[in-house]
Amino acid sequence: GGGRRYIPNLRWWICGLLFFATTINYVDRQSLSVLKTMLEKQMNWSEADYGWIQFAFTAAYAAFPSIAGRVMDTVGVKAGLAIALVAWSTMSMLTALARGTIGFAVARFFLGAAEAGNFPASIKAIGQWFPHRERALATGLFNSGTNVGVMVSFITVLIAEHFGWQFAFIAIGAIGFIWLFFWKIGFQPPDK
Repeated sequence: GGGRRYIPNLRWWICGLLFFATTINYVDRQSLSVLKTMLEKQMNWSEADYGWIQFAFTAAYAAFPSIAGRVMDTVGVKAGLAIALVAWSTMSMLTALARGTIGFAVARFFLGAAEAGNFPASIKAIGQWFPHRERALATGLFNSGTNVGVMVSFITVLIAEHFGWQFAFIAIGAIGFIWLFFWKIGFQPPDK
């Protein structure tokens, strides 16, 4: 009563949204690796240049999960994951503007910082929506998005080969904004 609507199996829809967010997270993360050969030629990178760009991402991704967790606890999962996803999708798209090692390193640093929000948000959402007996299954399901993201990241190469590497970063970043629409209508705190 009281204006509440019951949606059967809503928690599994939410788990599906978390799965797709994680998949998008990994496609955006893998984009540089799968485009490495193409970009090394065009940017004239040495292995050290590429290493510094990867280091920038990894350093941010290591440093920011606790900050992201604090954000999720403060603003809530719905807003927190939306903010993180908009930030990492935007950083993916802005990578198209990078011109050289430093530009890529800066873009990848901020991508890593923003992507650090995915797991704290997803784990908190699972904790809110799933009873203890289903939490491990739900966590396993959303986390399988990591491997699916790696498997489908070849799409980035196909886009780059047909439309250029800049458009590839823009296209995979744009996918996050499509997800955001479904997140906005699909996720509610359980008490709603």
